[in-house]
Amino acid sequence: MATLIIAEHDNSILKPATLNTVAAAVAIGGDVALLVVGEGCQAVADQAAQVAGVSKVLLADNAAYGHQLAENVAPLVAELAKTAGFDYVLAPATTTGKNLLPRVAALLDVGQLSDIVSVESADTFKRPIYAGNAIATVKSLDAIKVITVRGTAFDPVAAEGGSASIEAVTAVHDAALSRFVGEEVAKSDRPELTAARVIISGGRGMGNGENFALLEKVADKLGAAVGASRAAVDAGFVPNDMQVGQTGKIVAPELYIAVGISGAIQHLAGMKDSKVIVAINKDEEAPIFQVADYGLVADLFDAVPELEAKL
Repeated sequence: MATLIIAEHDNSILKPATLNTVAAAVAIGGDVALLVVGEGCQAVADQAAQVAGVSKVLLADNAAYGHQLAENVAPLVAELAKTAGFDYVLAPATTTGKNLLPRVAALLDVGQLSDIVSVESADTFKRPIYAGNAIATVKSLDAIKVITVRGTAFDPVAAEGGSASIEAVTAVHDAALSRFVGEEVAKSDRPELTAARVIISGGRGMGNGENFALLEKVADKLGAAVGASRAAVDAGFVPNDMQVGQTGKIVAPELYIAVGISGAIQHLAGMKDSKVIVAINKDEEAPIFQVADYGLVADLFDAVPELEAKL
């Protein structure tokens, strides 16, 4: 058996979600290859070669892949899966993976298994359904299994210690179906949500976007990332790249502090795997308290400044 993993990166740094996906591939068994697609991304390939459990790194470095447009990358992945004899194609269940792998599955004419949380056997996996309220056991009969992996469900492998070989991939696909126009990247000194050890999130109870400054003061003292519920995002308090939940980012930090968040099922689906959950809400009946390890029934405008002062 052989597995091809699509490495997630920004042409300079290998993203942590890739390490979780490698862990899933190791659980499946067999040889594991990492595909690094981009432009000027040799440094990423070098990092990938050091990842424990990886036997080979395939490097597709070309201007056509500079912004990793799914329309261009998908044909390359499908071609490699067919010609190189891969039995599995895996990617993290991030916005990038969710954009790419359905196209790969369509090109291969196979089904896709989404957001798996465990490997039961070589063809059987578990994945959450109904916003995580139930776990489905699914079996794939496809010759090539295309799978996205929920990173929070697998402990990452070591980023160092491996010694994989690096092979160049010369195939170039430019579908001419899309072009890169531009991007607006939120700049922050705080850690990325999906990689943060501590996260403090605010909900509709924050009242407005200015009040998120209260959370930022706590975050700065804890070295934490700042997140938000969908209600806060929909209300225009904060940008949607801060959204945690079923339709946002799935996180599982060591500590998750939910402030003014009622605990809608869609939000819980994105953070309930956190190691320790702390909730601050003035409504003692709020559903968030059902999953919280520690709950404080209090007005957040009193409790958060006091917490920040004591920290």
